Amino acid sequence: MRLSLLMLALLISPLIHATVYKWVDEDGKVHFSDEPVNNAEVVEFNKNTENQVKLPQPYSKAESAQLTADRVNYNMRITSPSEEETIRSNEGEISIAVQLEPELASSHLLVLFMDGKQYGDAQQRGLFRVTNIDRGEHSFVIKALTQDGKLLASTPPRKVFLHRTIQNRAR
Repeated sequence: MRLSLLMLALLISPLIHATVYKWVDEDGKVHFSDEPVNNAEVVEFNKNTENQVKLPQPYSKAESAQLTADRVNYNMRITSPSEEETIRSNEGEISIAVQLEPELASSHLLVLFMDGKQYGDAQQRGLFRVTNIDRGEHSFVIKALTQDGKLLASTPPRKVFLHRTIQNRAR
């Protein structure tokens, strides 16, 4: 019995559609209704007024893994040297270590910025060695990036002072 009622409802429903009427009242307000009123016009629906929902294409497993990897929320901080530490190196060398949680994804890279400019190439390791830099104050930031350069996370700037003897140069 239920099945026959369901089939009947499915067969009849395309044949029944409500007519929409539009009218304007004495205050100038536009009204719509499914019941006719004096001075009401029938509203015609065109193909372009229908709802057209387009669903996005599903991602492949590789694309889905890449999207998930790109959404990693890294927590980064420079562990060495400490803030405003004075380093004495006549060679002008500083080692910079970063702590990163969770572990860096294989498709992501770390980049060191010294005084606002990129220093060296991007790498996977969290240990950077800066060589032959001038004495004075330097600011370091390490950024986690995707392969196409999208920023994922960044450390706060770390200020370091380098003491280095400078030899008198021949003029």
